[in-house]
Amino acid sequence: MDGKKILFVSSELVPYLPENEVSLMSYETPKMVNSNGGQIRIFMPRYGNINERRHQLHEVIRLSGMNLVINDMDMPLIIKVASIPKERIQVYFIDNEEYFKRKATFADENGTLFPDNDERAIFFAKGIVETVKKLNWSPDIIHVHGWMASLVPLYLKKYYADEPLFSESKVVTSVYSKGFEEELNPDIVKKIEFDGISADDITPLAKPDYNNLLKIAVDYSDAVILASEEISEDLTKHIATLQKPVLPYVPFHEFEEAYANFYNTEVLK
Repeated sequence: MDGKKILFVSSELVPYLPENEVSLMSYETPKMVNSNGGQIRIFMPRYGNINERRHQLHEVIRLSGMNLVINDMDMPLIIKVASIPKERIQVYFIDNEEYFKRKATFADENGTLFPDNDERAIFFAKGIVETVKKLNWSPDIIHVHGWMASLVPLYLKKYYADEPLFSESKVVTSVYSKGFEEELNPDIVKKIEFDGISADDITPLAKPDYNNLLKIAVDYSDAVILASEEISEDLTKHIATLQKPVLPYVPFHEFEEAYANFYNTEVLK
């Protein structure tokens, strides 16, 4: 991985959120690349339940200040940054008062998904790309973890298709079993169409459940990693039809060599 630039985009990340399959691999994978000489950047949402004082988040004024248009509304983009202790790894946080101030990640105290999770996912996807453009940093690989990040491949390949900074970037999506039981707001299709993306390009989102969000993510990725041992049959069958590299599930203690080899021989070939 020496000298390769990899952008990691994640819904969740330790130590900022509790440990689960997504948040742990979102930490361990960039750590592995970093230790093997790669250059990394990590992006995640700045949820309101992240303790800014404890984790020493601070706003990056030069990157903040632009508005992103989400469904015909101007939403201010705030960028914060923090460093993971002992690892010399910097994390960028996509923030907006309307979308991310609430003291929870994806659902309310009753476990009901927030009705604007669709808009939060769109904002997150566009916010990442706009920030990386400001950084003028062209990644070799963009590795996506978690469903809140699942619209990133779509937006890169459609909305930002003519952006030269990403013309050589390869998108990898890790697919996890951990998802959600409900569906997102059915207006997600109209909101994505507002950005000039055809409904024909996102037909699975007519039913915006977890599996269909991930189908969109893998459809617009260049390669796929099966990051959980058990993935739904529906999603597994869909991935099997894709004409693109797929890394089967490997146990945690074997992932470093397997992921590095997959990046080098399948993604960057």
